Order: sequence, then structure tokens, then C-alpha cells
Amino acid sequence: MATSRTKKTTKDVDQAATPEVVNSAPIRIPYLIGRTDRIVKRRLTEALAPHGITLPFFTAMSVLQARGSLSNAQLAERSFMSPQSANEIVKMMETKGWIVREADPTHGRVVKLSLTENARALLARCDETVKKLEAEMLEGIDPQHVDLLRQWLTQCARNLR
Repeated sequence: MATSRTKKTTKDVDQAATPEVVNSAPIRIPYLIGRTDRIVKRRLTEALAPHGITLPFFTAMSVLQARGSLSNAQLAERSFMSPQSANEIVKMMETKGWIVREADPTHGRVVKLSLTENARALLARCDETVKKLEAEMLEGIDPQHVDLLRQWLTQCARNLR
């Protein structure tokens, strides 16, 4: 029995390769960013679990490493969490021995948070895992385009602030 094969047109191949086009209109960029955000959060959560760390802990620790010591309010803002959530995260990180609190020498009522050496070592192990995930996400994208993507996403965030 012979099977009939139909020749695929360029349009058919383009539509199959580009599921982002619906009814001849491209999917909106905010939707694509949101979808990517949800996938990245899920994959990061899975990747960090073997290290015994959650995504909110990793985010807060990464912010502290990048910014140095911060107040609880600064940590909350820069980690994209509510002050109440940041308070809970800080309490748990302190219990785990990942942060220390010190009085701010310039402001008597402010307490600064800093990472411990144990936290820095854990973060270094997690960073290796995150680098692998990022490489997987960016697979097939030219490094110059990766730099552009980084710049464009940074500019999009600035535009919306």
C-alpha cells in the first residue's frame, strides 16, 4: 500500500516552527516574557532543590552577594518580595546560619544583613547549577544576541519603572 506524501510549503514549515503565531498575529511580548518567567521559576526551583535551597532564598542570597549588606527593606525591594515575605525569609536564613545582622553605623535604627561564609559557599554551588540552566535556555542563540537580549530586557524593565 502506497502512502501519499504531501509536499510542505515554506509557509507550512514556518508555521510549524513558529508556534508563537496565532491567527497571523504574533503573540504579545509581555505574554512571552510571562510564560518564560513561569518556566524559568519552575526549572530553577527544581534545579536548586538538591542543594536544599528554595528560589526565594537563592534570590535573596544572590541580591546580598551582588549588593553587599542591605537592610531588610532594601532586600525585599531588590528581591521582588513584600516586606512581610522578606521578614520571614530573613528569619529562616538567620536560623540556617546564612546571614548575620549588624547595626548600620550611619543609622542607629537600621540593621544591615550580610551573608555568612557558609551561605557564600552554598551560593557558589547553586550558581554552577544556575549557569547550566541558563546555558540550556540560551542554547542556539548567538552570544552577540544574548548580550542584546540582556540589554533589551534591562531596558524594558527601566521603561516600565
